[in-house]
Amino acid sequence: MEKKQILIVDDEQDLCEILQFNLNVAGYGTDVAFSAEEAIGKGIEQYDLLLLDVMMPRLSGFELAQRLKTDEKTTHIPIIFITAKDAEDDTLQGFGLGADDYVTKPFSVREVVARVNAVLRRMPIQREGSLKYEGLVVDTISKAVTVDNTKVEVTRTEFDLLALLLTHRGQVFSRQELLDRVWPDDVIVTERTVDVNITRLRKKLGNYASCILTRQGFGYYFGK
Repeated sequence: MEKKQILIVDDEQDLCEILQFNLNVAGYGTDVAFSAEEAIGKGIEQYDLLLLDVMMPRLSGFELAQRLKTDEKTTHIPIIFITAKDAEDDTLQGFGLGADDYVTKPFSVREVVARVNAVLRRMPIQREGSLKYEGLVVDTISKAVTVDNTKVEVTRTEFDLLALLLTHRGQVFSRQELLDRVWPDDVIVTERTVDVNITRLRKKLGNYASCILTRQGFGYYFGK
């Protein structure tokens, strides 16, 4: 399996080296940028996740995140902020910009690696291309779903559920596994929430609703 690529963006060289070493040991490919400007120059769209400091000279991490989330080429890339800014307003601003996690300094490197694992585990969608089954198409770039050439409006949760099931056709996922893979760790939901979202998704898929199957006592899978 191809290594997930992570870009570490922080102006503290020692910290970058520590994070890079530990993430490499964890099986990831890594690059380092010591400023937001350097990160942009590396071509951020090629990475699977960003570890992003907030307080950097010139362009801040918040400003870079805002640019990335408004660019269709990079909006899908998960961001974990790593920063000394630990005020509640700062945390809320980070999540408001679309961050997937927010870690305050000083931190345990093991914790950062665990958070990276968790965020990437929730990203079942391929970075490029489309997932297809007959006339059902899940566009992983535009985040659009079409059924027999007709666009279907789905929520982000419904999109991620469908992408996960379609990516792993035939594999049965328990409700708890779907919660772990699709829903953020800081959102408290029950297994019943999975059932509700699956029901809504089926209603939107028309002729392909029957492709999302239930294995009684085990969970859900995509099959036909």
